[in-house]
Amino acid sequence: MPNSELKAEALELFNAKEYPKALELYQYLATQGDLASLATVGYFYHNGLGVAQDYAKAIEYYQKASDGGEHSSAYNLGMLYLRGRGVEKDSFKAHEYYLKAAVKGMPQAQFDVALMFENGEGCEQNYSESAFWYEEAAKRGNAEAFNNLGVLFKEGIGVEQSDKKAYILFKQSATRGSPEGQFNLGAMYDQGLGCETSQEKAIEWCRKASFQGHQKAKDIMHRMQQDGQIVF
Repeated sequence: MPNSELKAEALELFNAKEYPKALELYQYLATQGDLASLATVGYFYHNGLGVAQDYAKAIEYYQKASDGGEHSSAYNLGMLYLRGRGVEKDSFKAHEYYLKAAVKGMPQAQFDVALMFENGEGCEQNYSESAFWYEEAAKRGNAEAFNNLGVLFKEGIGVEQSDKKAYILFKQSATRGSPEGQFNLGAMYDQGLGCETSQEKAIEWCRKASFQGHQKAKDIMHRMQQDGQIVF
């Protein structure tokens, strides 16, 4: 059976939660040098799917796949180093692996690298690098990246301050369902920053963030309700 058919069968078994059978096929494909299958076997050991959870084995498979250029395994290695699972916690190595996956175009890795640059975690703090990687993740649709980049523009950190750009970015984040983006967009409408002041729109976006569990938004909506300013 050609490898493409075996991969399709393995995926079917995985989706059907028949993990031991799926793992057997992925292990065979891994021996054939299939990088995605190597990474998938690592994922099985990482999460204990059809096999006892074993971080050391997960790392072994992820490392082989990552060395071959498979980016999701580099990201997963970064996660294990960041949390100290199966290895000693090492935020510098985590940053290195996240960056490897980010360069390959993985949006979540780009977001996490940006966050690490912003906070100086595992690297030297660098706001302009942070802005660059938030933008890369945002280009690929990451809602939180739009929000965090908006914050940098609002505060003028690592980029030239611009309320207008911050407003546009918060709107992109909010319409993609980020509660933080929705709250920040509401605040922009409330203060008329980068847009026309609109209490109606401010309340609308604050309400949306509140419904998604955003604590500050919930507190504001509760106070307004108590004061009789709004009715849910």
